[in-house]
Amino acid sequence: MVFPELLHHHNTPMAKSSSRNKWVSDGRVFLGGALSALLLVWGFSSFVAPIPSSNPNFDSIAAKLKSLRGPTNVSDCPAATNLRHDPPEGTFYDDPEMSYTMEKPVKNWDEKRREWLLHHPSFAAGPQERVLVVTGSQPSPCKNPIGDHLLLRFFKNKVDYCRIHGYDIFYNDALLHPKMFTYWAKYPVVRAAMMAHPEAEWIWWIDSDALFTDMEFKLPLQRYKDHNLIVHGWPRLIHEEKSWTGLNAGVFLIRNCQWSLDFMDVWASMGPQTPEYEKWGQTLRSVFKDKVFPESDDQTGLAYLIAEEKDKYADKIYLESEYYFEGYWEEIVGTLENITEQYNKIEKGAEELRRRHAEKVSERYGVAREPYLKDAGNGRWSWRRPFITHFTGCQPCSGNHNERYSADACWNGMQRALNFADNQVLRNFGYVHPDLMDNSVSPLPFDYPADQLN
Repeated sequence: MVFPELLHHHNTPMAKSSSRNKWVSDGRVFLGGALSALLLVWGFSSFVAPIPSSNPNFDSIAAKLKSLRGPTNVSDCPAATNLRHDPPEGTFYDDPEMSYTMEKPVKNWDEKRREWLLHHPSFAAGPQERVLVVTGSQPSPCKNPIGDHLLLRFFKNKVDYCRIHGYDIFYNDALLHPKMFTYWAKYPVVRAAMMAHPEAEWIWWIDSDALFTDMEFKLPLQRYKDHNLIVHGWPRLIHEEKSWTGLNAGVFLIRNCQWSLDFMDVWASMGPQTPEYEKWGQTLRSVFKDKVFPESDDQTGLAYLIAEEKDKYADKIYLESEYYFEGYWEEIVGTLENITEQYNKIEKGAEELRRRHAEKVSERYGVAREPYLKDAGNGRWSWRRPFITHFTGCQPCSGNHNERYSADACWNGMQRALNFADNQVLRNFGYVHPDLMDNSVSPLPFDYPADQLN
């Protein structure tokens, strides 16, 4: 979530871009453009004490609940079946000292979550898979004439994905901390989301200019069972080359636990709400030589914590480069038609995949498709649908963009990516955009794409 109208430097292009594939050499493809495209940020602060590691396991809660004797009649046990049930027993919500704000640290959060789940058995089953998607935008209207429309379509895309996979979603358009704007604005939102959703194991932040372009793919959460923060990044670029583009902080998955709360306190201590912002900017720039602007930003701050505080934090942070956890749009949008053709070829030979079905069972068809994609690869030059396409360097709301490409490249790229994703949704409703550059739709014939439209 970015608030460009709150910056003194309105016209500074945004550039949180980094390579979007698993080969390190590709990480340098668009660094030149990235260096000229980042919005300036504000703020700074000092570090807090080292963060203890925590990775709470809530499986014991379900086991404990099963061991309790109770009524066999469902109607006699509303707590186990009613998601609106909130018992009179006190929880952390009844503590007047509990705060949603960044200024007041939360202690013993893992224990408080466990207690809350024990009081709310309806949420005790499967907490490790429960994800809350969080996104947002600025509180004022967009300056770009088509900006509000684009943000609406980006949000619709996220709502579609969450509906298909059963995730909750929160969209924020309020500045929760008056001094934490630009990139830093998302951290008060993420922290408040943890407090508001103790039933969620993961909070998944996704920038407003990022969209799902594979509506079937699901996060491999089991891969992250020993980690608390997942970002798209490349260890070599961070540890060896000391590049601030070695990761992208516009999309990240963070566990709802004490470690994460403490880590965000450290991370945000580099931000605009603190008195040593300038000093932090100098420190980050001295470590990451390719950082050309002086202000402290969250992306370089995270890279700093991974590189310079490795013993404290790196073991709990997963740098994902195996797939497009978030992919650089410029290397993706030109491949979308070819990807569509490749998927259609698969379905022409696989009757199971082209069978019409209810949207609620879409995940089953995503699993069935995987054997046909084993040779598709991942990342750049792959013909697998990119999971998330991130329009770094384009600012749909302000209308600014990286000087290395035109405004038309941004807006046309967004339209193509949005329609590409929308086709995967509309198919279950019987329609399709025949042309990715045209928002009009056509009804699908039975047995599509075996009986494909001309």
